[in-house]
Amino acid sequence: MTQALFFFGGLALLVGGADLLVRGASRLAITFGISPLVVGLTVVAFGTSAPEMAVSTAAVIAGNTELALGNAVGSNIFNVLVVLGLSALVAPLAVSRQVLRQEVPLMIAAGVLLLLLCLDGSIGWIESTVLITLLVGYTAFVVRQSRAESGTVADDLPAAVTWLRSRWMQVLAVVVGLVLLVVGSNLMVDAAVFFARALGVSDVVIGLTIVAAGTSLPELATSVRAVMNGERDMAVGNVVGSCLLNILGVVGVAGLAAAWSQAGTLAVPTAVLNFDLWVMLAALVACLPVFLTGREIARWEGALFLGYYLAYTAYLVMQSKHHDALPEYSVVMLGFVIPLTVLTLAVSVWRRPAAAAAG
Repeated sequence: MTQALFFFGGLALLVGGADLLVRGASRLAITFGISPLVVGLTVVAFGTSAPEMAVSTAAVIAGNTELALGNAVGSNIFNVLVVLGLSALVAPLAVSRQVLRQEVPLMIAAGVLLLLLCLDGSIGWIESTVLITLLVGYTAFVVRQSRAESGTVADDLPAAVTWLRSRWMQVLAVVVGLVLLVVGSNLMVDAAVFFARALGVSDVVIGLTIVAAGTSLPELATSVRAVMNGERDMAVGNVVGSCLLNILGVVGVAGLAAAWSQAGTLAVPTAVLNFDLWVMLAALVACLPVFLTGREIARWEGALFLGYYLAYTAYLVMQSKHHDALPEYSVVMLGFVIPLTVLTLAVSVWRRPAAAAAG
């Protein structure tokens, strides 16, 4: 019971801290005239990915490197399949031309790069430095690109949060948010490790499911709220930006933390290398044909994403328990469900331009 209170208390601190961080940082960004899309790709993505970074880094310091990488990979799977899926169920998500031509290919390339770096079974300080350098370079590029292409962003701050008009309050919100994230991450990691050992489930599975979903709740809340407020660009930008942050930033910082600790390197669990990294890459690649279907994510595509996440979670649970039905389940997923989905998306991509031309 005590560990459960720590876990949910830590989760509450993570969500509250991320919300403060996003609010304060978003206001600071708007002050400098950055577009809503780029705010979602950078500031909001940084804020909502802060729980993943805090949890993964704290896990490495605590000696649980498997939880660190599992959290980053699982969060990306959750972001694409659940956050985009639920957001699309609220309202079809518009996908900007910039995201389609620039950010999605970069997100897929980052996923391929992470897979290649993991092939030798560990991520050292050199690979981690490369990841962080790429993140800094991308952030600087996209901010400069936004400031060159757009004017000042309209200030439409709701009356309920007028206290954020002060720049000092914006900075205070960022600082307090970061403190809450650090405290919450420590509580959550300790409780997650306790649950893993008590239930006989590996740290990897806990990181890929419970912790990944918990630390991705800020992305979910932010994207759904953005859709309800009509900021559909920010909703998609938040997810794409968070996936880039998780690969380049979370793994990079966790790798450096491992290099400075007794671990030396960030270990790549065999199960993650053989299965979960490929699931993550498949989810990232799936964004391309889905986004191409009329440059939006339709409700049925969102429901499809949610269904795949449920199937993925079921596979992890059966695998951890060595369930007798696992081989048959794998055959059905790999032999029927996935090929049928690929065919459906391909037909959808082919028919949308034809329908548009006929109209």
